[in-house]
Amino acid sequence: MTAPRLNRKLVLEEAQRTPDGAGGSTLTWVALGVLWARIDPGSGRERAGEFVTVSTVPYRITVRAAPEGAPSRPKPEQRLREGGRVFRITAVTEEDAAGHYLTCFAQEEVPA
Repeated sequence: MTAPRLNRKLVLEEAQRTPDGAGGSTLTWVALGVLWARIDPGSGRERAGEFVTVSTVPYRITVRAAPEGAPSRPKPEQRLREGGRVFRITAVTEEDAAGHYLTCFAQEEVPA
């Protein structure tokens, strides 16, 4: 296997709920670190949202592997951010048998 070209700098983020002082909570995204990645787009599709049409494109994002439980290892329900673009992680698996790289299956949703 040839090593993938990791040429995109992404920020790994995790959602945290904080009390809002009125008995509820607020969802905030906290940066866990920076990962270098390769982003490969899949086939896009369009669906009707409640008030807008939403375009959805699946992505395969390759990053260096990290041990299970390490804060730098992506997991579902986290997200990767590149500037204003946000990729929601839906699944993560090892890309190669040696476990050097991980593939993050992600979705980018953009209002049309």
